[in-house]
Amino acid sequence: MGMDPESNRVNDALVEQARLRLLLDAVVSMAADLTLDGVLARIVEIARELTGANYAALGVLNPGPKKGLRTFVHRGMDPVQVEEIGALPTGHGLLGLLIDRPEPLRLRDIASHPRSYGFPTGHPPMSSFLGVPVRIRDQVFGNLYLTEKAEGVDFSVEDERMVMALAAAAGVVIENATLYEEAQRREEWLEATADISGLLARESTGDESLHLIADRARRVSGADVAWIVVESEDGLIVRTVSGPAVSLVDLRGISLDRSLAREVLRTGEPIAVEDMREDPRAVTLTQVGGWPAVGPAIVVPLRTDDVVVGTLALAWKPENAHRFHEVDARLPASFAEQAALALQILRSRASEQRLAVFEDRDRIGRDLHDLVIQRLFAVGLSLQSVSRVSDVPEVTKRIESAVDDLDATIRDIRRSIFALGASEYSADLQTELTKLVDRAAATLKFRPTLQLEGPVRTLVREDTAPHLLAVLGEALSNASRHANATNVSVTVQVSDVLRLVVSDNGGGMPAAVQESGLRNIRERAQMLGGSCTVKSTKGAGTILSWTVPLR
Repeated sequence: MGMDPESNRVNDALVEQARLRLLLDAVVSMAADLTLDGVLARIVEIARELTGANYAALGVLNPGPKKGLRTFVHRGMDPVQVEEIGALPTGHGLLGLLIDRPEPLRLRDIASHPRSYGFPTGHPPMSSFLGVPVRIRDQVFGNLYLTEKAEGVDFSVEDERMVMALAAAAGVVIENATLYEEAQRREEWLEATADISGLLARESTGDESLHLIADRARRVSGADVAWIVVESEDGLIVRTVSGPAVSLVDLRGISLDRSLAREVLRTGEPIAVEDMREDPRAVTLTQVGGWPAVGPAIVVPLRTDDVVVGTLALAWKPENAHRFHEVDARLPASFAEQAALALQILRSRASEQRLAVFEDRDRIGRDLHDLVIQRLFAVGLSLQSVSRVSDVPEVTKRIESAVDDLDATIRDIRRSIFALGASEYSADLQTELTKLVDRAAATLKFRPTLQLEGPVRTLVREDTAPHLLAVLGEALSNASRHANATNVSVTVQVSDVLRLVVSDNGGGMPAAVQESGLRNIRERAQMLGGSCTVKSTKGAGTILSWTVPLR
């Protein structure tokens, strides 16, 4: 016996009231979760409960200009079905229709719609369909998809109204969760910006500090690759890369004169691009081994005192483009500015520390010169005066020997004074010269004497030092091959000119000796505006003199 119309109305009202209570409870439970992933999953579950659908999903749209789905949250299918289906939908067919026209859509049979693509292998059968857009203010965030209502019935008008109400509430909750995540990301950037000074202070070299900046920016932004470009004598170069394992040597072979980095260096303003593959200002680096194919990117200036000293670039793979849209370009720009300021402060402190060391060394040098050397000189003069009045040859000989030792000691002290003026951070030319002499000892069976006169470390320029080392190596090699010497002397004198003198007591240069080595030595001297002379006497040894100007 059927129910009368009045009883049906009462029953429908009770059902509707129960669904409204369920909707209200659902909205309250949604609002309790502040994580976006948690909110999305909860919305899908609630929509499924409200409508009695077997399957429910929420497709989140790409935030960029390209249409499609970046996230697809679904409920109802078991893990085996999900694995058989394979890749999740990206927004084609019927799902794409709601993306193009974000309006409610209710169907009795999915397959009958002209935009239906059909289902992939392993997909469960679905007929009834209800799709509703989810908006945040006036922007479409995504779409709710409900299929296969229980007991094979169609989705009703009441189902559509209920899901639309849920979508409206969900938009508010999603916006709150999105704002909460944005606040968290902003806090992470602020924390990284505040910590960068302390982190950089623990690094010892410029390259390590730059890599720390790139690495920290990459991790906070969620980028796939970060790199820093600086200006050098050879133009723009990539100084450090965080993310992929690439060779900086390979990167330096690529011209960056027409690049986003050059544009940022010129304007001092950050640049954000949707796809580096399509932007004419972007230099492609994919030909470098290990460099990933990237799409969107942000390039910000490393600025100190209104001077842009480099650029920090962040880039994402195309499949991770949504992370790019989640980054406010002002945050990495502020981070880069703070990092550049921290680097400048560290360099200033390091310069102050080096200045203090040099001032202390200068004081030590003055004391050695004004006190120790003068006293030794006075002792030498006294000994010489004694030797003149001595009638004993043996005493005179010993006094003269002692005076020679004092002179040698004075020269050693003067070399030490010059060495005190050399920066400990500069290339130690004296050490390299000593290494060459030590290596020659293995071939000669004795160690050549090495005498350095003048500020070798400070006055010999970086472009001259390699030539000096090459010439000394060639000269020692010639002495070991041709001289048959028992004594080799090396003298390096530095004043307005650099003079290298290598002499031996061997048999002199043979007449048929090959000139290739000597020709190379002469060419190096001519290249630097200097000269080279070789004096060789049969049975009396060889003297090579190599001289180049320093000023």
